[in-house]
Amino acid sequence: MEFFDTHAHYDDVRFNDDRDLVIKHINESGVTKCVNVGCNIETSCESIELAKMYDFIYATCGIHPSEIPDSEKKINLILTKIEELCSKSEKVVAIGEIGLDYHWNSENKDMQKYAFIAQIELANGLGLPISIHTRDAIDDTIGIIKNEVKIKNGGILHCCPFNRELVKHGLDNGLYIAFGGTCTFKNSKNASEIVQMVPMDKILIETDSPYLAPEPVRGSRNDSSNLKYIVNKIAEIKGEKPEKIASATYENAMKVFNLC
Repeated sequence: MEFFDTHAHYDDVRFNDDRDLVIKHINESGVTKCVNVGCNIETSCESIELAKMYDFIYATCGIHPSEIPDSEKKINLILTKIEELCSKSEKVVAIGEIGLDYHWNSENKDMQKYAFIAQIELANGLGLPISIHTRDAIDDTIGIIKNEVKIKNGGILHCCPFNRELVKHGLDNGLYIAFGGTCTFKNSKNASEIVQMVPMDKILIETDSPYLAPEPVRGSRNDSSNLKYIVNKIAEIKGEKPEKIASATYENAMKVFNLC
């Protein structure tokens, strides 16, 4: 089986001691495509550098909601830099990760919303899809993608929360739904229902490495070689063979990132 990891962070400091070995290992384990995701200017640059070093790795550029500055002017300056980064590398395949996160900071909701909408508009202008992060902000996320700005080039609900309304509105607005290690957790509520809800032509897999390692390696440093556990779980829920899930998610990822 071949796997496509649609969301990872191999620039993370937890890979500093063995990054090259890990990346070679995941490629040898069957991960033949991987997207390394930026969260600010620094990590966006690092993602592009990784994409230069490894043929099978691609990059995204964006401002994570936890990295939002305190004024629209500062946000706009960062967005100008992100646009410049995207124009300099053909391996940038999306704007992300972007979105809303009220878990860590609910005091700057207006700035988060402004940055989210502005980055969707940037992606629209660049002809790129988006990668959306949402945590404890489902209603506002739905409100933005439903009413505030049209997503023109598709995108992904990254590490999708198991919320029926969010998934429904995501699908209605042309988004793909990405499942990671959380769908394997024994205490995940509604995981099976949401996996069943997503059609085969809209489902993706990811690891969010080094975070959220799936069962049976939960709690360890995650890497893309663990995609097989996510595929097996989705296959179990949907009553399909793992090979079919791996193939469908690979094909879907190629489409959303315009790599076909």
